[in-house]
Amino acid sequence: MKFAFVNPDWDFRQSTYFGCRESHYPLELMFAQAKVREAGHEGLLVDAQLLNLSIEEAAAKVRRFAPDFLVIPSAPSYLFWRCPQPELRVPAAWMRGLGDGIGVKILVGPHASATPAAALRKTAADVVMRGEPDETIARLAGTHWSKIPGCCWREGDEYHLATDFGAANMKSLRALAFDEYPVEARAHRHHVFTGSGRGAELEFARGCPWSCTFCNKTLFRNHYREREVEQVLSEIDQLVARGVDYVYFIDEIFGVGNNVRRLLEAIAERPISIGLQTRIDLWSEETLDLLGRAHCISLECGVESISDEGREELNKNCRMDTQRMMDLLIYARRHIPWVQANLVLTEKDDKSEIRRWQDKLKSQGVWVSHRRTMPGRRPTNIIFPLFRRRVIAISRSNSRQRWPSWKYSHEAVCLWLQSYILILEWRGDVLSRHL
Repeated sequence: MKFAFVNPDWDFRQSTYFGCRESHYPLELMFAQAKVREAGHEGLLVDAQLLNLSIEEAAAKVRRFAPDFLVIPSAPSYLFWRCPQPELRVPAAWMRGLGDGIGVKILVGPHASATPAAALRKTAADVVMRGEPDETIARLAGTHWSKIPGCCWREGDEYHLATDFGAANMKSLRALAFDEYPVEARAHRHHVFTGSGRGAELEFARGCPWSCTFCNKTLFRNHYREREVEQVLSEIDQLVARGVDYVYFIDEIFGVGNNVRRLLEAIAERPISIGLQTRIDLWSEETLDLLGRAHCISLECGVESISDEGREELNKNCRMDTQRMMDLLIYARRHIPWVQANLVLTEKDDKSEIRRWQDKLKSQGVWVSHRRTMPGRRPTNIIFPLFRRRVIAISRSNSRQRWPSWKYSHEAVCLWLQSYILILEWRGDVLSRHL
C-alpha cells in the first residue's frame, strides 16, 4: 500500500491563530511515515509549507506517487496541536485539491480529535483519527477500522465515531532518517529572536505528568512518555551533519526524569544549541548549569501565578515558593541568552505585586509575559475575551440556561475545544449579526 503525507502551505490570514507562522518539522507525519515503512508499505512526505508549494504543485507530486491513502493534518505540526487555528479552511481546501481520484482521504490533528464528525463533514475526509496518529495510520491498510484506536469514518450518511484515542508507544519511535526531507531549505529557529542559523524541531518526551487546569492535553499528548535517548541523539547527529545548528524540543514539559540529564550531557558534547519549554520548579542551580553547558539559548518557563493560592487554583502542584522560582529564573539568565516566564490570568494575584515581580525579573534580563487567559479554563473565559459577553448571551438565548458549574475533566476539555472551534468559525456569520 502507498501512503502520501502532505503538510499544507498554511495560510492564517483572518485567523485567530496565535502560534508561530513559520514552517516547522511535521513530526506527526514523519513518525507516521516511518511506521508505514516499517510495516512494509511505501510512504511519501510532501512539506508544502517548507517548499512553498501551491495545491496544484503538491497535487502533481502526489498523483505521480498514486497513493492508496492521503494523510493531511488539521494543524501545523505537533508543536501547535494544543493551540491550533480554530478553522478548518486550509485543510479542507487541500483535501479537496489533492483528494480527487485519490484513495482514502485521512485527517489527523486536534480538530479530528475533538470534533470528529464535524471534521469529517467540513473537510470531506473519509477517515479522521482521534489522538496521536504515529502508529495508527499504518494499521489502516490491514486492520478493520473498528479495531484501530481513534479511527472514525463515514459510510454514506452513517458516521462511525470512536470513543478512544490513539496514544503512541514512544519507545517504539526510532530515529527519523531525514534523508528525503529538505533539511537545508529550513532556516527558522523557533523561539529565538536574534541572530541566524538553521533550526529544526525534535521530540524527546510527550505528554505531562501534571494536570494544570489551563492546559489542553486531554485528547492527545496526555500521559508522559519518553523516547530512547540514543534515538534522539541519532537524529541530532544526522541534523548536525546536514548543517543544523539549533534544535527546539517540542516536549510539553522538558526536564522530567533522570534520562533528560543523560540527554543534556550528550548534547553538551555536540556542536548544536537547543531551546525548550519547561517548569522552572523542575530545575536547580546544578541542573541549570548543565542546561547551559548543553548550549541552551532559549528557555520558556511556565510560572502562571506568583501566589501559592493562584498556582493551587490552576492545579500546578508546585512545591516551590515564588521567591525561589524568581531566584532560579535569574540564575538561568546567567547561562542562557533568552529566559522567559509566562503568567496566566488568575484572580488570586495582586496586580501591583505582579508588576513588581515583573519589573524585578526584567531588570535582571528575564522576559516576563503579560497575564493572559489560557484555553481549558472556562467556556465563558476562553482565549477570545472580546467575544465572551456576546457568546454567553447567544448560548443562553438558545438554551435558556446559565452555564453549569464547571468541572475540570475530560468532558470539560471536549466542550471547550468544540466551543473554541465552532464559535470562532462563526466569526463571519452568526457573531457578525450579534456583535
